Amino acid sequence: MYGTSASPERLNAQQRSAHIREVVLARGVELRQRYPILNHQDALGAGILAFALAGIIGSAALYMTGHMAWWVCLLLNAFFASLTHELEHDLIHSMYFRKQRVPHNLMMGLVWLARPSTINPWIRRHLHLNHHKVSGSEADMEERAITNGEPWGIARLLMIGDNVMSAFIRMLRAKTWTHKFSIIKRTLKVYAPLALVHWGAWYLFLGFHAANGIACLLGTSVEWSATTLSVMQVIDIAAVVIIGPNVLRTFCLHFVSSNMHYYGDIEPGNVIQQTQVLNPWWMWPLQAFCFNFGSSHGVHHFVVKEPFYIRQLTVPVAHKVMHEMGVRFNDFGTFGRANRFVRKELQTIETVREAQA
Repeated sequence: MYGTSASPERLNAQQRSAHIREVVLARGVELRQRYPILNHQDALGAGILAFALAGIIGSAALYMTGHMAWWVCLLLNAFFASLTHELEHDLIHSMYFRKQRVPHNLMMGLVWLARPSTINPWIRRHLHLNHHKVSGSEADMEERAITNGEPWGIARLLMIGDNVMSAFIRMLRAKTWTHKFSIIKRTLKVYAPLALVHWGAWYLFLGFHAANGIACLLGTSVEWSATTLSVMQVIDIAAVVIIGPNVLRTFCLHFVSSNMHYYGDIEPGNVIQQTQVLNPWWMWPLQAFCFNFGSSHGVHHFVVKEPFYIRQLTVPVAHKVMHEMGVRFNDFGTFGRANRFVRKELQTIETVREAQA
């Protein structure tokens, strides 16, 4: 039913993108007709948020009362937080309470509290909408910030799971003091106040336990003050219930997102070239904490205004038509190409051939 009668070879990129959009939208309409509950978009968004927040708070309570292992709490809360990321993304596109500012902004604030590692969502809205306009170019600040286009190495590995570290490395790379101060100013603005507290507490957690570990290896111990120990007791709990889950979720999301988007050599506005579907079996541990992002996000580039749960339901149909229309699937070569669509040497060969012709 959802196969294409169009011949991809006879269609240009815009026509192929339009065909994908038509098929996916039709599937969304059919799903809403078959399951009328899907038409209650605002209620579903609010309900999913309530479920995610209840899950985070419930897991935290069970851990803090000794009824749940720390690692179970951390993994569960990373999953629940991934739901709130999808909700924030939909809110950025005004999919819930579009004409009701109070509940809309309340949801924006709550999804931010559930993921304090992230930038201010009202600021992110501008970055993300710009991402759709200039995806794959140097002007795509949202994807560049999470390492899209960076060659693989120690720097990218450090940057991919730590937003502040990413900004710090970019500041070190800046060639002028004016540029360095600009990066610092922008970082403080977009990450204040929640992310600065979140990452600051994370560094305290790592530093405290690293110091204790080194001291233990040296056969001694660190004599911490009572105040320090009291503060660290709170931070240790926070590391399990909110900080650690978001560090894990951030790494998984940024790894998947930065490698499923192409960068640097795509045709402006060519949605076919902007993303690939990245869903090999070995990435499922990562997909679990970014809500199947590698499999579903490419669909969003074609059909922007579908909420994430509809997008997940349309994935089987969407993948079929996307594959038929030339969207790439599991192009692992992108890891070695720093996310370029085509190898630079191949581009050079094509350029020479065109000149000779």
